[in-house]
Amino acid sequence: MTTKKRTKTIGIQLTALFTALFTSLGLFLLSMPALSAESIVTISPEALKDKIKGAWAAQTIGVTYGFPVEFKFNSERVPDDYDLPWYDGYLQKTFEETPGVYDDIYMDLSFVQVFEDEGLDASTQSLADSFANADYSLWFANQIARYNVLNGISPPQSGHWTNNPAADDIDFQIEADFAGIMAPGMVNTAVDISDRVGHIMNYGDGWYGGVFIASMYSLAFINDDIEAIINEALTVIPEESDFYKIIADMIALHEENSEDWKFAWQAINERWANTDLGPLGMLASFNIDAKINAAWVVLGLLYGDGDFSRTMEIATRAGDDADCNPASAAGILGTIYGYDAIPVFWKQGLADIEALDFAYTTISLNDAYDMSYRHALELIQRGGGTVSDESITISIQEPRTVALEVAFEGHYAKERRSLIVGGQPIDLQDDYSFDFEGNGFALLGTALAEGEAEYVFDAELYVDGELVETAILPTQFTKRRFYLFWKYQLPVGQHRVDVRLLNPSDAARVELNGVVIYDDTPLS
Repeated sequence: MTTKKRTKTIGIQLTALFTALFTSLGLFLLSMPALSAESIVTISPEALKDKIKGAWAAQTIGVTYGFPVEFKFNSERVPDDYDLPWYDGYLQKTFEETPGVYDDIYMDLSFVQVFEDEGLDASTQSLADSFANADYSLWFANQIARYNVLNGISPPQSGHWTNNPAADDIDFQIEADFAGIMAPGMVNTAVDISDRVGHIMNYGDGWYGGVFIASMYSLAFINDDIEAIINEALTVIPEESDFYKIIADMIALHEENSEDWKFAWQAINERWANTDLGPLGMLASFNIDAKINAAWVVLGLLYGDGDFSRTMEIATRAGDDADCNPASAAGILGTIYGYDAIPVFWKQGLADIEALDFAYTTISLNDAYDMSYRHALELIQRGGGTVSDESITISIQEPRTVALEVAFEGHYAKERRSLIVGGQPIDLQDDYSFDFEGNGFALLGTALAEGEAEYVFDAELYVDGELVETAILPTQFTKRRFYLFWKYQLPVGQHRVDVRLLNPSDAARVELNGVVIYDDTPLS
């Protein structure tokens, strides 16, 4: 890795011990030998508050900036001449007119609220119930986990890939910010929180995405060398995982050519864009895979080189989940530099929304600043640090690598079948059957009701004549089953699938959109 000297870099050599004062941040470094467990950092209360505020504010700015191109450019870059607006009043306009833009933030806040209400030892089940019973809409791994929790599958099984075909998707990655924000300099604490929350909805690379983001936030409190933060956070991820490999690829590409971000984007896209095994992204340009979108976060951070505007621009123009990726990248920069150092251009209009509650919550940005600060103080003390009115001492943790998890192990993309006929999906009346050769499948579709009506279908899944599951298919959007049926780990070979609708209705219907097939060997 090419080491860049930065004026505020906190890192020091293994045996060096010194005290440094950053007057702009009020930060004292007492000793930090490669972030060893014996290291401590002392920071003023004002500086810690400023960094926490910067994390939440910058994340809000980033998601607002990228929202106009969210999933509009799948597996392709957002063109240079595509206008991305930013002006005074834009934040408030978005906040009031399109509150769903902030889904990743109000998901974060669901968990923050549980910790606020029940304390930092709140149970995983309480954390799961908080979003499973919320009124906001969810998609992919989150919605499948919500369905699982509401129907008796508790975490961590609610996020396991055999119960959640979106286990590798981006969901926890875009919701893990809070875990790093409340654990400054305490990476392992951030990971422990990520274990309790992230396995509700994700597994494997999908979980690693949140662990990686939370770790970068945690490290950003004590180090302002972006390359060092990325490399240190990556040590938490098992080297055998695809998540580790794609981020390592991005780091190597930046070392090879640190000037042209499009060079790195092209190489990552060619190597990794077709590795998504989630049903909607498999063998399709649509890409909500955590590891690929995490690579775009790192792309923005590395090639942005500490510049707030350039970082958000690159992370957004990388495409795919183009609002969440700049939100993560900006949030990490906001943590490094603090609220006061966020450029005035990007803070225009921010004061107008800071007292407004996010949709589906009773929490504003001002509340989030205060809650995360108080939670951080408690965790700092639990972690061996000290807190006083004049200074806060943090006991820095040496990052530990988490266990290896592999979703879809032994499964590879084989085939994608469309069930759209004449522009219309198949309307499941009583029974639908199909044959395939492989070791797994997922059936895509949705249950819908006319107008404001709500209905719950009962359906059975048979594989090779054997009943393997009976499930409900609610038409209510917040309770829907995101993928209708799936089955993995079947013996390799020929199989027949039958889906039987037990209670058809004239006021509701089940639409079938497609089938994806898995096999035990990669496509040639």
